[in-house]
Order: sequence, then C-alpha cells, then structure tokens
Amino acid sequence: MSQRLHIVPSQFIVEHLPNATFPDDDEWIALVRAPEGLTVIREVPPFVEAERWVGFYGEPDHSLDTPGVLAAIVGPLAGAGIPVFVTSTFHADLVLVPELKVPEATAALKEAGHQVVQSS
Repeated sequence: MSQRLHIVPSQFIVEHLPNATFPDDDEWIALVRAPEGLTVIREVPPFVEAERWVGFYGEPDHSLDTPGVLAAIVGPLAGAGIPVFVTSTFHADLVLVPELKVPEATAALKEAGHQVVQSS
C-alpha cells in the first residue's frame, strides 16, 4: 500500500512521566495514559538537549477500517533496523524515527514504494 508521507517540520521528544495522569502544561502534541504512567510527545525547543525524533505523517486518504496502512510504513522501517514510536490520529499515523535515522528511514520508505515529501 503506497502512501504519500510528509516529513513534519518540527522535531519531537518522547517523555515518560511515571507518576502523572496529565502533564503540568499544555505544550504537548499527544498523550497516552497507561498503567505504568503517562507518555507525552511534544515539540522539542532548539536549546533542549534530548533525543530528537522526526515524524512521517500520511495523508488522510483512507478510512479507519482500511487494513495495513500503518504496517506498510513500519514494516520497511523495521526491515531497515530503524526504531519507531507511533501515535495515531483520526486521519493518519504519526510515525516518529530518531533524527539521526531520517535519511535511512526516507530511503527505506521510498524503496518500499512510498512518496516522501518535506512539509513546509
């Protein structure tokens, strides 16, 4: 399943807050609450030293019941040995890869038949 994927211009940080049920601020992109704590994805400011993640975001051209959409993206990345962190929206999946792996991820996705474009 070939998709058109946009590289999100922001960089992200993935945080684990083990004792929180909600972050202290509203500077987050996505939240996932689980028994072991809260996972927070937020844009990382340029001055913060942290592991940076870059997102690939698909175009919302499918419905929620379309099988294989996410697998078509993470499969080639797994095959290339690239770690991912995924969060989903109603319209598409945001697939995060470590910043240093973006060139390899882009190549793996293109080789799998996806179109990868830089978002502005």
